[in-house]
Amino acid sequence: MADPINILIIEDEAVLSMDLSDLLEEEGYFVIGTANNGPKALSLHQQNRLDLALCDIHIKGGWDGIETAERLLAERPIPIIFLTALTDKVTLDRAMRLYPSAYLIKPVTVPGLRAAIELALRNFTQSVTTPAEPLPSLTSLPALKDEARIEPILRIDDAVFIKHKYQFVKISLDDIDYIEADGSYTRLVTAQHRYALRLTISHVLDRLSFPRLIRIHRSYAVNLNRVSTFNEREVCLPALSLPLGRIYKPDFLRHFDIR
Repeated sequence: MADPINILIIEDEAVLSMDLSDLLEEEGYFVIGTANNGPKALSLHQQNRLDLALCDIHIKGGWDGIETAERLLAERPIPIIFLTALTDKVTLDRAMRLYPSAYLIKPVTVPGLRAAIELALRNFTQSVTTPAEPLPSLTSLPALKDEARIEPILRIDDAVFIKHKYQFVKISLDDIDYIEADGSYTRLVTAQHRYALRLTISHVLDRLSFPRLIRIHRSYAVNLNRVSTFNEREVCLPALSLPLGRIYKPDFLRHFDIR
């Protein structure tokens, strides 16, 4: 299994920081930590393998979010997504000199944040070698429409067609054993094949819309028809065991008639 996408949240509003953390975990990402000031953010960057940072421009301490981002990038380049409630031209000009992956206006919407992260991760390698014109904002970008164009999942009755090796392959929904988040991809696993989709696990679940496919972990969802045994920490299929996450356990158990 590939390592999860590690994200750092730099935000001095505690409630917003917690909300962002919960949202990212639900979307299948791993929040490596939160920081309400620049030095703490830099320390977390130095001590961990970060894939992306969400950075509020106005934070506590001697460094604002823009200077904090500059120091993070000097240590090691990563995609930066700026968050702010202010949109004045001076602030925008300072931020854009760093070529951020996105600039999101608070309050952040789920589709906007989701699209910004996926595009940031997808474009990062190219943007490091050849900086592109920075994006002013992704809050209005229709994420699902864009991703459907890139990696379609087409539902028909009790099956889906997914794009695989330049063609569409039909898969019965009940043939899916489980799905697994793998970085910016999600793997759809059947008894015979494994298919990689350039979508988050949340997007795949939304598009499959299969009630028997239940999220059990930030990185896994399982077909209930394939479950052979389970305990407090694991859900077991005939050939393997998958972790049962604490926050997903109540939803998993509610599908059983517990008397």
